[in-house]
Amino acid sequence: MARQKVILIGAAGRDFHNFNTVYRENPEFEVVAFTATQIPEIDERLYPPSLSGSLYPEGIPIHPMEEMEDLIRSHRADLCVFSYSDIHYVDLMQVANRVVTAGADFQLLAPARGHLASNKPVISVLAVRTGCGKSQTSRRLVEILKRDLKVGQVVAIRHPMPYGDLAAQAVQRYASLQDLEKHHCTIEEMEEYEPHIAAGNIIYAGVDYEAILRQAESEADVILWDGGNNDPSFYRSDLTITVADPLRPGHELVYWAGESNLSMADVVLINKCNSARPEDVEAVRRNARSRNPGAQIVTADSALRLEDPEMVRGKRVLVIEDGPTLTHGEMDIGAGYVACREFGAAEIVDPRPYAVGSIAQAYSKFPRLGKVVPALGYYEEQLEELQVTIERADCDMVVIGTPIDLRRVIQIAKPATRVLYNLEEHQPEVLREAVAATVKGAINH
Repeated sequence: MARQKVILIGAAGRDFHNFNTVYRENPEFEVVAFTATQIPEIDERLYPPSLSGSLYPEGIPIHPMEEMEDLIRSHRADLCVFSYSDIHYVDLMQVANRVVTAGADFQLLAPARGHLASNKPVISVLAVRTGCGKSQTSRRLVEILKRDLKVGQVVAIRHPMPYGDLAAQAVQRYASLQDLEKHHCTIEEMEEYEPHIAAGNIIYAGVDYEAILRQAESEADVILWDGGNNDPSFYRSDLTITVADPLRPGHELVYWAGESNLSMADVVLINKCNSARPEDVEAVRRNARSRNPGAQIVTADSALRLEDPEMVRGKRVLVIEDGPTLTHGEMDIGAGYVACREFGAAEIVDPRPYAVGSIAQAYSKFPRLGKVVPALGYYEEQLEELQVTIERADCDMVVIGTPIDLRRVIQIAKPATRVLYNLEEHQPEVLREAVAATVKGAINH
């Protein structure tokens, strides 16, 4: 019987994991290509032989998503498996239509198909959209585990962001800021890894999540899955916490795979209640109840503070925000903008007249933007364009709303201060009790 020819439609994350866990050594299928979207500089590359297994000694090519129909026809592909996240159902079905009209079947794999089991307790932090607050929730969970429950070692494993040499990035361990330089991290990677490192946590990421898990287990009492976008966990979880965002009420029902995360959650955490309208918080609560009546619901604030509030008061401010939250997360503002309003900035400067290169292109691609600068930095030229955009801006000072200290990555000649934000639950005992029940065997008395 001929092997089914498969194309994995992805964005350098779930697609690689689906391949590794479902297709790599499966003689019933032949994966002929990956397609890449959302991630710049990832297409026209190769999934390397060192990761692709015995059935693919030459590796597997990665092509731009724009070539999907041509790939289906040229390879006579039987099946296209959709393997990325944070996409509206309408857009998802438009991809499906492109596939079926080109002559292949379209498929979504159940998240459980790729679940890996651990010999340690696993807590997964997921979300209904990009930018809901997974990272601050993960940091809060580490605090509960280590400070309150006296767990010896918590190891965080982050959803993949492999933008460089895939073979070299198979398993990455981060325990210091020097490790970020060692692995040539992009801004987006640093935004996720640096807060864990600053809090004294160990964090893993990479491409081969079986190998990552086994190495992490050797030094962990508890594994914390720190999700990316609104992708489901790669691991079988003992406790699943899904973060929802009342600043985007209703989004939890109409984006893949956010609704799945909502439906699978043991705890739904409604974040940013201090910035949202009460009626929007209640709308998210109702939607959570409609999809998952058995889940515990926790409400929380995303508490903001500035390193130096007086630098902002009465000033004309340029605001830099987390890139993915603004782009595929579809927000037009973030923590930096909210903090400037809260701490009395005289004016938030329109950055568009000063933007250059790919930063200027982002405003064309995402026209709802305009009040803030997206912190894009996937490659060296883009970092330079971000720096030039900041230098050109007619402002008194800069507020950095990304999770990292951007001054460590690029030179910012203007006065600058950072926004810091933490999760503050309205009823802290609810989350603490759920975590304690999950990891009771790992607690050191």
